[in-house]
Amino acid sequence: MRWIWIDRFVSFEPGKAAVAVKNLSLAEDHFADHFPGYPVMPAPLMLEGLAQTGGILVGDANGFTKNVVLAKIPKAAFRREARPGETLTYTTRLQQMGDVGGLVSGTIHSGDELIGEAEIFFAHVEPEQVRELTGSDNFVFTGNLQKMLGMAKAATRKGSDTPTP
Repeated sequence: MRWIWIDRFVSFEPGKAAVAVKNLSLAEDHFADHFPGYPVMPAPLMLEGLAQTGGILVGDANGFTKNVVLAKIPKAAFRREARPGETLTYTTRLQQMGDVGGLVSGTIHSGDELIGEAEIFFAHVEPEQVRELTGSDNFVFTGNLQKMLGMAKAATRKGSDTPTP
């Protein structure tokens, strides 16, 4: 199972906001088990997509010099499930940024319909701490996520708000 829960960034305003989308396909592994005969996207996976969108926003704000980990979800609410064939839009806004981390608020929409919303706090972890624990300098911002962010930034510079892979 893949663990990147966004397909692409639609817009990215450094230090302010990020919008990403996820197209839900019946071919995704989790739909086979959740639930047989009535496939729905598990709420924790939708929350993870929102967290990945917001985590990149926080990581970019510090130039990716520190790892960013999801530390706390002070608030989360879901109004309905999401089904295969829908496109989820994750919209995040950076509310606070400090030495210890950043607070992001976000929403999950399918079309114009609000599916869920959350506040997520991300903590900064120094590379030295990560290296001690994992043997790697960066276990959070994978090359694929940074590539998607680079495409969004390039499209924004060109005046387009819809980068393509």
